[in-house]
Amino acid sequence: MNIADKIAELKRRKNAVILAHYYTRPEVQEVADFTGDSLALSQQAAATKADIIVFAGVYFMAETAKILSPRKKVLIPDPEAGCSLAASCPTVEFAAFRAKHPEATVVSYVNTTAEIKALTDICCTSTNALDVIKSIPENQPIIFAPDRNLGAYLQKQTGRENMILWNGACHVHEEFSLEGIMALKKQYPDAPILAHPECKEPVLMVADFVGSTSAILKEAGRNPAKTFIVVTEPGILHEMKKDYPDKTFIPAPPLDSTCACNDCAYMKLVTLDKILKTLETESPEVTVPESIRAAAEKSIRNMLSLNC
Repeated sequence: MNIADKIAELKRRKNAVILAHYYTRPEVQEVADFTGDSLALSQQAAATKADIIVFAGVYFMAETAKILSPRKKVLIPDPEAGCSLAASCPTVEFAAFRAKHPEATVVSYVNTTAEIKALTDICCTSTNALDVIKSIPENQPIIFAPDRNLGAYLQKQTGRENMILWNGACHVHEEFSLEGIMALKKQYPDAPILAHPECKEPVLMVADFVGSTSAILKEAGRNPAKTFIVVTEPGILHEMKKDYPDKTFIPAPPLDSTCACNDCAYMKLVTLDKILKTLETESPEVTVPESIRAAAEKSIRNMLSLNC
């Protein structure tokens, strides 16, 4: 019995479900019951009937699953799988920042810790961030955290001058090479550039389409082009190639010219061996103190209630 079969057997026996983010390794995505971006995985975590949730992703995602499913056992294959964006928003510093703007509605990206979600009025994802901002009255000040690039993009799209941005960022999306992207565009002039809104503004300015991972997937299917330059974590290419095998997807290069593509090292920490061990031992388990969980759940439920 190979490792994928062993994982499938343990899932069945323990009534477990595996959720995997699009940025994880291809073989990890293949053993998952559900793959998706942050919003889809948040919703799936809330809807699953399994007794055990194995979250193949980074730690804040597993925390989100626990926040929404407190009576389920939530496991993460590698607790060291963190997130540079979540880490860029420490709890104590953000609480002080929030206290300086008591009149503001706090909108935080789901790419945050449970503690930050507990300090948040309404969460958002890159998929629904624009709708979340638009749901708040125009005269209401907004604190947006933690991604400064996504926040600046939302400001530009909405014209909201009363948005106060936390100065955080994702190292993957910060480190794409604009020069490298333009060199690819010169080589493939008919290839649309598909970029994630966590990228820096100069990259977004040259993009033909800006959207979340799920939106980028849909655009690749909708657009008649046969070749695309993809400016986000290259794990998404696995799903793109599966969905559209007749098309070609080229990962945008990082600033570091010695690397072929811009991987998230944290996402790649999750392996099949670790998933198998996690199912066998039912550990490491993710827990969230109830006082934090309840406050964090409110901000997530406020997001989900918008149905956007």
